[in-house]
Amino acid sequence: MRRKQTGFWLFILPALFAFVLVVLVPAVKGFYYSFTDWNGIGKNAVFVGISNYGKLLSDSRFWNSFLFTFVFALCSVICINAVGFGLAVLVTNKIKGANLARTVFFMPNLIGGILLGFTWQFIFVSIFEAIGKNTGMTWLQGWLSDQKTGFIGMLIVLTWQLAGYMMIIYIAQLESIPESYLEAAKIDGATAFQTFLKIKLPLVAPAFTIGLFLSISDSFKMFDQNLSLTAGGPANSTEMIALNIYNTAFKESKLGQAQAKAVVFLIVVVVISVTQLILSKRKEVEM
Repeated sequence: MRRKQTGFWLFILPALFAFVLVVLVPAVKGFYYSFTDWNGIGKNAVFVGISNYGKLLSDSRFWNSFLFTFVFALCSVICINAVGFGLAVLVTNKIKGANLARTVFFMPNLIGGILLGFTWQFIFVSIFEAIGKNTGMTWLQGWLSDQKTGFIGMLIVLTWQLAGYMMIIYIAQLESIPESYLEAAKIDGATAFQTFLKIKLPLVAPAFTIGLFLSISDSFKMFDQNLSLTAGGPANSTEMIALNIYNTAFKESKLGQAQAKAVVFLIVVVVISVTQLILSKRKEVEM
């Protein structure tokens, strides 16, 4: 018994050490710096109490970024999970080339955010611009120079990147549904749509719980794509929270204030994520 416990701790010790060093220690230090005026460069960090948090109340740029991020997260969570679930249903219907389709749909998730963002920036700026000029479709021109189209552009990119990952989660849940349930529904005369609506959809609820949780987290903390696509422009109208915190810390050299923003942001995301988990868990159906 003692040997098993020793083996267990030796197995998890490297990962536990890395977690403490990379996650816990920076988190604790960041929380401390949120109460200081540290600029991120000098060695001295003067304790200023809750003044950094007080400044957030009058920081209109921060709250505009927060509102933009919230609306974007709401739309992206719906799109990502709807497209991911749709793809999962498509490739589990025993169509030809289903395995190849799974690979193709998942591949965008393997591309880094910065590279992905600059690739789509070229598409939106150069290709859309050329098509717009040659066809007279003015709505394709200046795609990332407007808040509305910039919002849609980032939504397209994040959905394209994460839908394949969500598809894998939904595939795993769909394929775990006992065949006997589907056969019983068929014997009872249920149509394919009725079987999907009354049997498959309720039994996929656990996957929706995971998918919603992951997509909420990824949507709120989106940074790379925001930076490479619009960089917050025009006039900071598409600046998301992560980019706002980054600009405050490294462009304005106000790391203490940026840490205060990060703490508030963390609390809000945790509250939203935990609430979603509780509500989603209540609607799950056991097989």
